[in-house]
Amino acid sequence: MESEYTWSPPQYNVSKPPRLQFSQELAQDEDFPENFARTVKWCPDGSTFLAQCENRTFQLFNTFPIPTNQDTPALANIPSQTPTLVLPQPSPILEFLWYPSATPLNPASFCFLASVRECPVKLLDASDGRLRASYRIVDHRERQIAPHSLAFNITADKIYCGFEDAVEVFDVLRPGEGTRLSTTPSKKSKDGLKGIISALAFAPSHESDFYAAGSLTPSPSNIAMFSEAHGAEPVMYVSGGPRAGVMQIHFNPTQPHIMYASYRRHSAIYSWDLRANVDEPVNIYRCNESEFEERTNQKMRFDVDLGGRWLSVGDQHGKVSLFDHQNRDTDSNGEVPTWTETLEVLPSLEFPAHKDAVGSVAFNPVRSVLLSASGSRHFHPNDDDGDDHHSDDSEESENEERGMIRRKARPHPVSLDSSIKLWSFDDAEYHIQL
Repeated sequence: MESEYTWSPPQYNVSKPPRLQFSQELAQDEDFPENFARTVKWCPDGSTFLAQCENRTFQLFNTFPIPTNQDTPALANIPSQTPTLVLPQPSPILEFLWYPSATPLNPASFCFLASVRECPVKLLDASDGRLRASYRIVDHRERQIAPHSLAFNITADKIYCGFEDAVEVFDVLRPGEGTRLSTTPSKKSKDGLKGIISALAFAPSHESDFYAAGSLTPSPSNIAMFSEAHGAEPVMYVSGGPRAGVMQIHFNPTQPHIMYASYRRHSAIYSWDLRANVDEPVNIYRCNESEFEERTNQKMRFDVDLGGRWLSVGDQHGKVSLFDHQNRDTDSNGEVPTWTETLEVLPSLEFPAHKDAVGSVAFNPVRSVLLSASGSRHFHPNDDDGDDHHSDDSEESENEERGMIRRKARPHPVSLDSSIKLWSFDDAEYHIQL
């Protein structure tokens, strides 16, 4: 009798702070002294991760080996702190996305999408960085447009790209130009989803073709649900969030009817049960921060673990929070629950992780570890060089008569902490050497 293999998602022990497995500092860049990782994302098989950096590069890090046997997934020793692949880009990077089945075991699938300002969307090989294909978005002035959001559909044969007032759809196997879906009837119209489509996400269910799109325009209903079968016509609008631009949309991996969204200059994460009510959120996951504190404009990318229970997000003070999604019955034995009020959820675990803003967190899909990336731009003016040059009253009066105004040095950005860290939430010792 053959033994039946049962997959179980990684388990996270939040009764105590996680154990730091390694801390990775990005290499110094003379052209970008403020370099830091804006976003980190695991490869779908959990073996490597890709970092989008401030110095306009993608950096690939090999962290774990690829399990050759599901029963004995050995772990690797990292020989150096240098990334295995660095891909410079000609302009600032707006977004990137792994191919859904990417793995080094299958070279054909080991690739990712990249959106770079004023460039076509690129499909890049993750092994050597070569360009596999490009997908052009051109406006009425024949200018190249780089989308602010990217998404693969469930079957991974279509690419969805969000930009101003539209979503461009490409066939993965047919590079070139795509099909444009306008999210508003016209520039002057108040109907539809207006502004930059800053977030796209497909519901993780093979039984549906629904996806959500969010706009940077602050309005009461700036998230809309679409269907691939219905084209540009929205199925419904989602409201109840703050009047702010949408930064990220994410669906629960095991409960595709639960949708999360984060907003610009808001630390809370909002969630809706799309089966029951789309006018009010079910939960608001709120960090322990002052409501009167000034928020950063930086995107704080959150993540949900593959088991669908834990939601994690960082804040602008270097803390990482984990929230329990199972705070209330969201299943009700298969019946659609009736929500009477929105529940505010506080963190089940909160721990100091960095000395600067945590712009991105990512759960590993196969191990009980969490990746966090830190860094932000702080502007500190240089010391006034007037202290280094002494002048008498006659010289100062002469300068005033001539209308000469001494200019201070231009402020330059610095980053207080540009590290990437790996946190373990179980008792296994991952022997990783840097």
